[in-house]
Amino acid sequence: MRCPKMYKCTLFSHSRCKDKFITLSDLILPTMATDCEAWLNANPVEAVDLSESGDEEPTFIESINKELNGNWIHTGSIHEARLKAKVKRRLRKNSSRDSGRGDSVSDNGDVVRAAVPPTSPKGKLNRKSRMGKGRGLPKKGGAGGKGVWGPAGVVYDEDKVDFKDPNYDAEQENCVYETVVLPLDEETFEKTITPIVQEYFEHGDANEVAELFAELNIGNMRSDVPMLAVSLSLEAKASHRELTSRLLSELCGRVLNCSDVEASFHKLLKELPDLVLDTPTAPQMVGQFIARAVADNILPKSFIDGYKGRVDCEYARAALDRAAVLLRMSRWTGLRIDNLWGSGGGQRPVNQLIKEVNLLLKEYLLSGDTVEAERCLRELEVPHFHHEFVYEAVIMVLESKGDRTLQMILQLLKCLCASTVITVDQLRRGFERVYLDMADISIDVPCAYSLLEQFVEQSFNAGVINKKLRDLCPCRGRKRFISEGDGGRLKLESY
Repeated sequence: MRCPKMYKCTLFSHSRCKDKFITLSDLILPTMATDCEAWLNANPVEAVDLSESGDEEPTFIESINKELNGNWIHTGSIHEARLKAKVKRRLRKNSSRDSGRGDSVSDNGDVVRAAVPPTSPKGKLNRKSRMGKGRGLPKKGGAGGKGVWGPAGVVYDEDKVDFKDPNYDAEQENCVYETVVLPLDEETFEKTITPIVQEYFEHGDANEVAELFAELNIGNMRSDVPMLAVSLSLEAKASHRELTSRLLSELCGRVLNCSDVEASFHKLLKELPDLVLDTPTAPQMVGQFIARAVADNILPKSFIDGYKGRVDCEYARAALDRAAVLLRMSRWTGLRIDNLWGSGGGQRPVNQLIKEVNLLLKEYLLSGDTVEAERCLRELEVPHFHHEFVYEAVIMVLESKGDRTLQMILQLLKCLCASTVITVDQLRRGFERVYLDMADISIDVPCAYSLLEQFVEQSFNAGVINKKLRDLCPCRGRKRFISEGDGGRLKLESY
């Protein structure tokens, strides 16, 4: 065996070489120095001039790195092996997300990615095991995924009871499970019922309210439902009181019975002293509710007779007297108790609204009370129909004789616009309707155009209408009897 030239006897005495030799112990075994020294003693080598190689330290380190465990290995091979091992570790780490791409390592350490078509079973959506285990079948029979038990179309049978199950209880075999709704107590009763009644005042669907009450477990507080509904309607409008009467008639027989309604009115009569503090007209309204309930057959006729001579509260006596008078009037004069409160503004027919508007205007022309006219217009509860009020008022001015009607209507419109009872939009729509119908109005009222111009001009001066609405006022074309080219001759009336 021939030793390389780089192993010289003089090098081992060099202190720096010894330090370098010790720091490379991870590549060279500790016994290698002893073997080399024994070999050199047995085979003396001539000294070589180190000046030819330039520096002795790099040459020695390079020679030592070529021997590992007694075998001579090329330095490039060790580096390539390290690179290949590093690439393989990286591939194994990313195999879970890059499985099926066919990656491989070439001889020179480069990663080669195999081209896999999108429809290949080795693609990204492959359901086969990526650990190289199993029979190669898809997971869960092809129905894998979170929360999936099996493939589509599989019908599962009922689970058989395992009598040997330690959790088995023989008493649960004949159990019947039902949904239990807890009864409402005094605290939650008003919080639950009040929003339902207030929402009913908006949509007016009594059937929906009856269904909501049927889902609740009211329990022994059923008699408080009519009382709460009537108490809320006392502070509302007349249309809401009419809806309340309809609601009581709808609930009786489905959610309530006659005894519940009777008990509710007994409580109302006892609570009248407190209700009067918020609503001074509460006794008269409660009396009307009692009369309406008797007319709807949800309250017995003997209800009023049972209080004769046994009433100490003046408010309860006033309510019962009001109910008795209304019932006698319906029996003798044919008064319709079912229309006691009147219909809501949005539920009335248009012809009925027009008649009421005309009656309101005629009453105002007789009394001249603008405050009463404003109150009656508010009670109609038809703010979307106020343009009809303006239209009828202007038509009444055109059909009247004299200046008195014009001044009174002008004063009424000015007061209603100042109090914002009639909005600017409703006022504009009323005047525009008159402008469009002037051709037909002038047939019945020949001087309608001149009267309209006079009324529009005074309305503009009073600040009722603006300049744009005044300029839209139509004017009748002037009929010429003498033409410039006719030589001064008069034209016939039929022209």
